[in-house]
Amino acid sequence: MAGEKGKVLLAYSGGLDTSCILAWLIEEGYEVMAYVADVGQEEDFESIRAKALQVGASKDLKEEFVKELIFPAIQANAIYESVYLLGTSLARPVIARRQIEIAAKEGCQYVSHGCTGKGNDQVRFELAYYALNPEIEVIAPWRLPVFFNRFAGRKDLLAFAAEKGIPVVQTAAKPWSTDENLFHISYEAGILEDPNVTPPKDMWKLTVDPEEAPNTPERITITFEKGIPVKVVNHNDNTEVTEPVELFTYLNTIARRNGIGRIDIVESRFIGVKSRGCYETPGGTILRTAHKDLEGLTVDGALRAQRDASITVPYSRCLYNGLYFSPECEFINNSIAFSQRNVTGDVKLKLYKGNTIIEGRVARGDGEKLYNMQESSMDEQGGYNPEDADGFIKIHSIRLKKWTPAKN
Repeated sequence: MAGEKGKVLLAYSGGLDTSCILAWLIEEGYEVMAYVADVGQEEDFESIRAKALQVGASKDLKEEFVKELIFPAIQANAIYESVYLLGTSLARPVIARRQIEIAAKEGCQYVSHGCTGKGNDQVRFELAYYALNPEIEVIAPWRLPVFFNRFAGRKDLLAFAAEKGIPVVQTAAKPWSTDENLFHISYEAGILEDPNVTPPKDMWKLTVDPEEAPNTPERITITFEKGIPVKVVNHNDNTEVTEPVELFTYLNTIARRNGIGRIDIVESRFIGVKSRGCYETPGGTILRTAHKDLEGLTVDGALRAQRDASITVPYSRCLYNGLYFSPECEFINNSIAFSQRNVTGDVKLKLYKGNTIIEGRVARGDGEKLYNMQESSMDEQGGYNPEDADGFIKIHSIRLKKWTPAKN
């Protein structure tokens, strides 16, 4: 009997995996509700809803996503293994939180997702579920023998979709998996599993090929207040935006047309498996570049180093490993603002053929005090006495004089 096993709320994207999982859960006797989270991905939500077979729960989470996850990540300069800007990871907390809220409202005993048993997202979703509702029960099909023995891979899913009449975008020729939100899009699986295979040109969705980007640079100024972007001015056409979601969306727009934000990497998954992924993070790439530059002008050097060690690296790891709702991540979140108290000012940038080039910066407020042009000048003393460096160097040389370097 349909629904005899109870009600489940499925995190549903409309893609191959979750479309097949939705149909499979119904086959298994669950009453299924489909939850579609709008975190800024470019999707036909009406089409997704029609495909879901069951009335879905759809909610716009873009403002929550930008203010609570994207902007703090920019303030923290969050990055994983020095290359990945954490676009997939950043969206999971807001998606999971709303899913748990809706599950409670709709009386669902279960929540479900389409994450594979080898990936990071199963960890991110489920640790969030349990932190937010310790009593919730999770159905993870890709970890159930009854499911993964039936569907060994994407070919079996494609065959099942065809059997059930489920329209899907993936094909045998283009079987890679994608995840998109306002911050980025990711590509993995299929031919991309060979790390030496160059991604086909028609795979990239968001950005133009840098070689085909305009020959005329686009110049902008980003204004930050305490590390948060509050205004973007485009000097080519005098466009000015200030509202958070509009600001970030606009940065995405201009980055995309200038071919900015593509990376192709091999990363270390939390579960211990290496994974090849391709990512497009257009607006986020511009923001992180500008923010890091302004910090050079406005943040004390020792504080910056301490922040990198105590916030940037641990925060990035928390996001990547699905520990956003952990006590340590809550502590870090409350520490970010302190490090950003003086990060106020403007950064001028040139966007050109895949490059984000800094052309100048101005500090305002207390951050102005750190850089003194006369003090730093090579043409005047500016209140600095060069003789003082003599004692400074001698003190620091004491221990070095006692150290005998190893000889090869």
